[in-house]
Amino acid sequence: MELLSGYLKIASSSFAVYLFIIVAIRLFGKKELAQLSIIDLVFILLISNAVQNAMVGSDSSLAGGLVAASTLFVANYLLKYLLYRFPKLGIAVQGVELMLIYKGQLNVSNMNKARITREEILEAVREHGVSEIREVDLAVLETDGNISIISNNYKNRTTKKRKGRNKVMKNQ
Repeated sequence: MELLSGYLKIASSSFAVYLFIIVAIRLFGKKELAQLSIIDLVFILLISNAVQNAMVGSDSSLAGGLVAASTLFVANYLLKYLLYRFPKLGIAVQGVELMLIYKGQLNVSNMNKARITREEILEAVREHGVSEIREVDLAVLETDGNISIISNNYKNRTTKKRKGRNKVMKNQ
């Protein structure tokens, strides 16, 4: 019975840490999701190390680790199901996309909301093969932190996964 109680504690702690990390990421901005600089990598490694003890406590056994990992998988599955089932919850958790450029004009208000600088937008525009902001018909910060660009009078659309992700290019 004591063993089961220990595993339930690991499961509940793991679930609590999972929810905390989701809320923290939501509060600190979706821009951080798609960018993975050296600073972000170090941050992720340190966070994972910091919360490990909170999840498993002094139980460093294989079973304790498997209980924690299983709880995270189940929590992730359940959250994705709830986001699919209840779109308004998805908006609350993931936010909405933000238009950053429309017909060559920067949307400064949305840039400020997303805490994105002009230089970061210029970098994204260049990554999409467009030389200047005025050539961009539409740029959108997606809910996953990536920036989608439509240029050349809506003939070319590219979605580029930002640093740390694979590049995906689409032409329409």
